[in-house]
Amino acid sequence: MKTKRQNPVLNTAADQRSREASAASKFAPTFVWKKTLGTAAASLLAFSVLGLGPSAEAAQPYSSYWYPNTLLEWSPSSDPDAPFNRGSIPLENKRIQGEPVNPNADKKAQVIALSAMYPSTSGAPSQGSDVFHTYAFGFWQYIDKLVMWGGSAGEGIIVPPSADVIDAAHKNGVPVYGTVFLPQTEHGGKIQWMRDMLKRDTSGNFPVADKLIESARYYGFDGWFINQETQGGTAQDAADMQDFLKYLQKIKDPGMEILWYDSMIESGPVRWQGALNTQNDGFFQQNGQKVADAMFLDFRWQSSSYLPAFRSSPAAAEALGRSPYDLFAGIDVEANGSGGRYNWPELFPAGGAKVSLGLYRPDWAFKSSSGQEDYLERDERFWTGPAGDPSLASAIDPADPYAWRGIAANIADKSVVTGPEFITHFGTGNGRMFAVNGEVVREKEWSNRSIQDILPTWRWMTRAEGGGAALEPSLDFERAYYGGSSLKLEGNLAKGSSTTVNLYRTQIPVDKTMEVSAVVSESSKNASVQIGLSFADAPNEYVFLEPKNWQSAGRDKSWQRGSVKLNAYKGRTIAGIALKIEGKANDAAYRAQIGELSVRTVSDNARKPDAVKALSVIDSDFQGGIYGDARLKWNAPSGNEKPAFYQIYREQAGGKRELVGETPNTVYYVPEMRRADGEDRATLVVVPVNRHYEAGAESRVSVLWPAYPAPKAGFEADRTLIAPGEAVQFADRSSEVTTEWAWSFPGGEPSSSSERSPKVVYPQAGEYEVTLIAKNRVGQDTLTRKMITVTEEAAGGVSDLARGASVTASGFTNSGEAPPMAVDGDDKTKWCAVGDGPHTLTVDLGGARKISEFVLKHAEAGGEPAAFNTRAFTLRISGDGKNWTDAVKVTDNAAGLSKHAIPLTTARYVQLVVDKPTQGGDTAARIYGLEAMGLK
Repeated sequence: MKTKRQNPVLNTAADQRSREASAASKFAPTFVWKKTLGTAAASLLAFSVLGLGPSAEAAQPYSSYWYPNTLLEWSPSSDPDAPFNRGSIPLENKRIQGEPVNPNADKKAQVIALSAMYPSTSGAPSQGSDVFHTYAFGFWQYIDKLVMWGGSAGEGIIVPPSADVIDAAHKNGVPVYGTVFLPQTEHGGKIQWMRDMLKRDTSGNFPVADKLIESARYYGFDGWFINQETQGGTAQDAADMQDFLKYLQKIKDPGMEILWYDSMIESGPVRWQGALNTQNDGFFQQNGQKVADAMFLDFRWQSSSYLPAFRSSPAAAEALGRSPYDLFAGIDVEANGSGGRYNWPELFPAGGAKVSLGLYRPDWAFKSSSGQEDYLERDERFWTGPAGDPSLASAIDPADPYAWRGIAANIADKSVVTGPEFITHFGTGNGRMFAVNGEVVREKEWSNRSIQDILPTWRWMTRAEGGGAALEPSLDFERAYYGGSSLKLEGNLAKGSSTTVNLYRTQIPVDKTMEVSAVVSESSKNASVQIGLSFADAPNEYVFLEPKNWQSAGRDKSWQRGSVKLNAYKGRTIAGIALKIEGKANDAAYRAQIGELSVRTVSDNARKPDAVKALSVIDSDFQGGIYGDARLKWNAPSGNEKPAFYQIYREQAGGKRELVGETPNTVYYVPEMRRADGEDRATLVVVPVNRHYEAGAESRVSVLWPAYPAPKAGFEADRTLIAPGEAVQFADRSSEVTTEWAWSFPGGEPSSSSERSPKVVYPQAGEYEVTLIAKNRVGQDTLTRKMITVTEEAAGGVSDLARGASVTASGFTNSGEAPPMAVDGDDKTKWCAVGDGPHTLTVDLGGARKISEFVLKHAEAGGEPAAFNTRAFTLRISGDGKNWTDAVKVTDNAAGLSKHAIPLTTARYVQLVVDKPTQGGDTAARIYGLEAMGLK
């Protein structure tokens, strides 16, 4: 999609983690490591034990990404990550749209969002991560389709949605689509990729199209968005593309859709139209046959020269027998979000929208945020407007018609809260901790959008009565009853004053045994908490019900549950749910956390699930004898009603547990577990949970740790070249199991130390060795390096010998990202190379020079995501440019700036070899600076 981009080529269509943990099976099936370690005894039915294998590699599973030819090679049966990438929640098909709360909102126009759900194409974890600050999108009520925007020339151009995005979208009744991103040539696009995609087999079929549908079917998502922007196409290419789209229509499953972006025209070139016209309608509808289910019109429709054609587009669609609402007029919000200016009068004229709305990169709210709370504030402004209330989002202001008013100003909300019951804990799908029934069972950050709750339809519609300001509602991450967040209402509350907050649009038929309940934690008891219900026969009139009997709702007694039976309303349909807080004492600060809100049929008790079956470890690994990870799988327990999801715990000695994570899937990756002191095994517990959040029977598995390891000595210095009398700061880099350090510094003061990271002064000129003995209870390891040079020449400091030097490279993307950009001293410029590696950058220092340190500035140093920092690289030196010696070799860098002090060495040539360009699968090297520090 053509838009303003700061970093061509690398710019992923979606601008984006660590080894991790261990386990085995309740029924002890045979488990074979990559090197066979033997089988667990079949008699260990209740509790099995497996050793962590030194050659097994249980890598973090990541969401898929492909090129056309690699997609042809893909099969779920041969992709070990494939089971982790499957959506587990089917699309909720019943979605209601009542009378809009905003009088300006349109009920006909739809909304499609093209959102980068991760910062990059590669490195998108399949089932969430241990990172709290996540794009946990929560305004599903305003969109009808979500495209997981992604793809880049350096990573892959065919990107299915990740499992957590599929689950979150489907729970909210929103179909979700993968992206086929054929980029412009200046962004690394290759016309051959398009032609590879359009190749037919001997029967005239399109094998890549078959694979697109196979992947959508297996992963459980709803179709594909095709974005063809690579220049150089011919009329034949365009005809082949139309045949490709028609073939997809023919073979796709019921309910799947194929979406097209207004880019390529029927004569072959890429020429964005900003309209539906005779140059592009063949990609939409042809001879009465649907070619694409929808078309995203390029952003240029907003400018005056394109408006006549845009205004003709609804009629053009109708002339083809199609709804004009199958056309989505795109606006680009990536750069400015709610601070931008857009042609609202043309899109939403008097009388209602003539076409639908397309949003390109509404993830702006997350991308531009400084933290999760800041993201939520930006997102609320984006979707509900500056007033923070969807009912108050303003109509077009004639004085400033292009100003942001919020999507809710023109788009009516939709809801999936249609019964027969409803339970929410106001969970956003991420948290700083995790609570179960009020008890904190995990104190570390987490994110997993698969377990996001249905969030309030209206954020926020509040009304104060009786004097004073309304309590302020927000999603809060400090306390939770279940999950990582709760609804907080906070402010001053006086006697007789009240705050009402309308929360959910619903359509729940009332059964005679139904009850409504809330779990609440209050800062004081000087208020009454009432649950408001409106009914379909009077949707704007709320009945407020106050529970009379509040009871403890868990181990934390501050959480209280109050319920009200609804038998008096049998036969009516609940149309809305609200809360009302009314003051009972003098004016005082007040806070209420709403941890759960539910409407349930009491007689319909969900059965507590049996234990899972065939729990097993399908892969595992350990590092350093103290870290382990694992991939688990199991079968759902028997019974007509399957669990809603599964909890995975790690059980410590003494029975204390920590939640590892939750998933609706029957596979799970257990991330990095650190071995506790003296621990000989790690125990994992899988607990099925029903739709009423009740835990079922448990299954356990233990993994034996290997023998506790002796340490491996390692150290580095902040500099290796100093003047007499200067100090060197040493840093221990020994393995983590080290408990004692014995240093030797001949010629230094002090000459020895038992500190972990000592500072040493060298009074006299000379070259000196450093020795470190790393020890623990198991053994020790000794490392000696000749590394410190003390000379009067260093009194003036060291210089960057590479600055402005002659430099060549194995390749580069364009003149703006050429090799000299890596040695120009400017952190805003870079050398960039794409394609298959390794990539090399070679610097000629102009003569023999004494080098003591290298400094590398990776992607993050230039303002790009940390996921693009160089992972593995080698720095080599040479006197003649032919015979090379490795000076530095790094295999696990994650930093944006890395410094590498070396013993003083003479060389003329320095070469950087980029072995793994990024933290994920992106193959583009990004170096903002290469410095060779030393004596001129």
